[in-house]
Amino acid sequence: MKRLNLIKLAMAVAAAVLALHTNAAETSVGPEYRVGGFVLGCQAYTFHRFTAFEAIEKTAAAGGKAIEFYPGQSLSPEDKKSKVDANATDETIEKLKVKAKQHGLLIVNFGVVGIPKDEAGARKVFEFAKKLGVRAITIEPSAEQIDLIEKLIREYNIAAGIHCHPKRSNKPDYKLWDPNYVFSLVKDRDPRFGVCADVGHWTRSSVDAVAGLRIFEGRVISVHLKDIRESGNPDAGDLPLGLGVTNVRGILRELRRQKFDGNISIEYERDWENTVPDIAQCVGYVRGFADAGEKP
Repeated sequence: MKRLNLIKLAMAVAAAVLALHTNAAETSVGPEYRVGGFVLGCQAYTFHRFTAFEAIEKTAAAGGKAIEFYPGQSLSPEDKKSKVDANATDETIEKLKVKAKQHGLLIVNFGVVGIPKDEAGARKVFEFAKKLGVRAITIEPSAEQIDLIEKLIREYNIAAGIHCHPKRSNKPDYKLWDPNYVFSLVKDRDPRFGVCADVGHWTRSSVDAVAGLRIFEGRVISVHLKDIRESGNPDAGDLPLGLGVTNVRGILRELRRQKFDGNISIEYERDWENTVPDIAQCVGYVRGFADAGEKP
């Protein structure tokens, strides 16, 4: 009997450890980092003409509560030599984390980052992400890299979302714009391997963004939220949320239905020098969505 009880205890402990490992990347974020129920902030590329410190300041000024960094941005006006990338020193990473905390922002994601084909190089990206404290990275891998990436997702307990850019007639071999193709890459993989749903780029590729999200139910790692002027045009410009053709309300409703708990990064690719007013309008749209009875 004692032996049986010990076996049961060992199995229970093993199950608890496995659950902890599996769900750590999905740990719920507190309300202080949410807008309208969503973990909402900016993709720092919105402020790529500025430094990472300035991106933090501008995201906070616009009302965002989270930030997703991208590789290559200079650290600060005083230190433009230090970059936010996998080669960053521990000192640079700590400065970035302190600055974000000072402005009430949660660092949630890193990308779009290229994953080297060699394991040592790929591991370096995951090591950086772990030190930065992000839940996920955003990537555009080749099919040949999927096995290695899944291995590192499991080892580091960091989720990975496959991002897309628009479909272009002069790039027929580029398939990541197609959610069905991306789903084929991840559908049998670790549940932390999914999509970074760039709903603006989907719309530029004539993809119904709500339908795209439904394909990935349970595997939506993060969202790049944008509204654009025209569907089916890869060069269509951005507009504040609610003013373009992207079904933003439908997207937010679908994310709420899925109980999505990843990050939403507003990515605004227009008026690069003075984006804060329009970003604030976008944040206000999401807040208004919740205030109007649409709260997740």
